Amino acid sequence: MQEFNYKLLNFEKPNNYKSTGSAIELNEKTPKLFTPIQIKEMVLRNRVIISPMCQYSSSGNSGLANEWHYVHYGGFAKGGASMIIMESTAVLPEGRITYLDLGIWSDNHIAPLKKIIDFAHLFDTKVCVQLAHAGRKSSSSIPFSKEGGHSSISPNDQYGRGWQQLSSSPIAWSDQMTQPVEMSIDDIKEVIDAFKHGAIRANKAGFDACELHFSHGYLAMQFLSPTSNTRTDQYGGSFENRTRILFEIIDAVKKVWPSNKPILVRISAEEWVGSQGWTIEDSIQLAKKLEEVGIDWLDVSSGGNNQHQKIKGGAMYQVPFAKSIKESPGISKMLISTVGSITTGNQAESILLDNSADFILFGRPFLRNPNFTYELAYQLNTKIDYALQYNQGKYHIVS
Repeated sequence: MQEFNYKLLNFEKPNNYKSTGSAIELNEKTPKLFTPIQIKEMVLRNRVIISPMCQYSSSGNSGLANEWHYVHYGGFAKGGASMIIMESTAVLPEGRITYLDLGIWSDNHIAPLKKIIDFAHLFDTKVCVQLAHAGRKSSSSIPFSKEGGHSSISPNDQYGRGWQQLSSSPIAWSDQMTQPVEMSIDDIKEVIDAFKHGAIRANKAGFDACELHFSHGYLAMQFLSPTSNTRTDQYGGSFENRTRILFEIIDAVKKVWPSNKPILVRISAEEWVGSQGWTIEDSIQLAKKLEEVGIDWLDVSSGGNNQHQKIKGGAMYQVPFAKSIKESPGISKMLISTVGSITTGNQAESILLDNSADFILFGRPFLRNPNFTYELAYQLNTKIDYALQYNQGKYHIVS
């Protein structure tokens, strides 16, 4: 693909232009969704965050970002959200959910990611990497392939699309997934080191923040839950042991990640299988420890670790988890976000005003409309800055 010089574009802005998605006026009438907030040295112009959503579209088996990602994330970048959390980005080849996941295990991944980030920064949109290892849910079929999702691809696949999965214990995620191999101590050390080097590369690529993917049944959560961790060594049994790998990863990443850039952690606050699994009470206990070690932002989701989960869905169904954590004694500095079935400006604003969360993550609405922030502002009768090229399409707002 021919290199495009973005500097040739005229991005000169009028004096009153703040950045795409910024409220034109900040006063007592400005919805909280469109008020700025600072985390360390990173300033977000509003509380609208794009949730990480896997695209399964890297180039071949390489983990490299390509034209699809440039267009996909570029569309989000000029659409008004203050930050994009990029999709699950594997720290090791065998840590990918599918063979077409993005990766960050090689220096070759840096330049393609940097192109995306540089474009986003033209609109003052921040970009957060999501460092991940899928564990027993790796080597999966692609959801939109003929095999469908949530089934394993054999290590002997003739096209080289599969590999042997590793996990905390030799327990398959579902009846359609193969049994993983229990990780040795050396395997665990390799993963921790891979997260560290992934963070180094993410910083070189220019990411503004780093999220550690400890949710949705991927490797870290496989250690957290007693339904997937039956180890009898220092990584199994007690709460302290089951959370050990998380804090070892955090410690390794903090040593190499710039202290002026935020670190986020995403968790599944509830496994949805009752008291025998990972519960909201466990998550509150974990959250307090995360605050103690200096995590800046807790991204609260749920589920994904057990095929027998019984999710009680509905509008804003995960907000109570975020609220329970945010209101817990011992949580005072760490910011909290919520996600899931939040589809309107009024819903988002009510969550913020209730102090249930500090940020709102939106996923599917942005897939349907990359400029969804403009729609949220219209719903809340708020004037915001548009990308200059889209000014003629502004919603008419009567103030």
